[in-house]
Amino acid sequence: MEKTVIGVFKSRGQVEKALRELRDSGFDETEVSVLAREDKGRGDDGGATTMGVGDDELSEGVATGGVLGGLAGLLAGVGALAIPGIGPIIAAGPIAGALTGAVTGGVAGGLIDWGIPEERGRHYESRLREGHILALIRADERRVDRAARILRENGAQEVETHDADRR
Repeated sequence: MEKTVIGVFKSRGQVEKALRELRDSGFDETEVSVLAREDKGRGDDGGATTMGVGDDELSEGVATGGVLGGLAGLLAGVGALAIPGIGPIIAAGPIAGALTGAVTGGVAGGLIDWGIPEERGRHYESRLREGHILALIRADERRVDRAARILRENGAQEVETHDADRR
């Protein structure tokens, strides 16, 4: 059974380190996703993330390293979305496709398809609104503990595991 591991990061640097380690541990672009809010004017000093690119350059910034450094090759399907109540966000990885159709339901609605209960999805949506970054890994049961450990070791808070196949 597939599961979704989700973690909340405070900074872009933490996410980049976690993505690098996930890649080195055998996780690939079909398993890893990142959600981040565009939040101009805040630094990468342990606080909320800085996307630091204009609206027209949002997805290009991800692909060229503005948001996720040199790790864009790990993540497939990068996109910029405007989510009501949150504003512009970056969705990288398989979650990008799921959220494209769920814009009206917000992030919480898109996370339901990843097995995250609506109540927890609303919580994660609020964390995103606050400027935190969400990392999601969809993996089989044998690799869930490794994914969760990598997220925690790289600074993720609120690391949880949910059954991805649950509806």
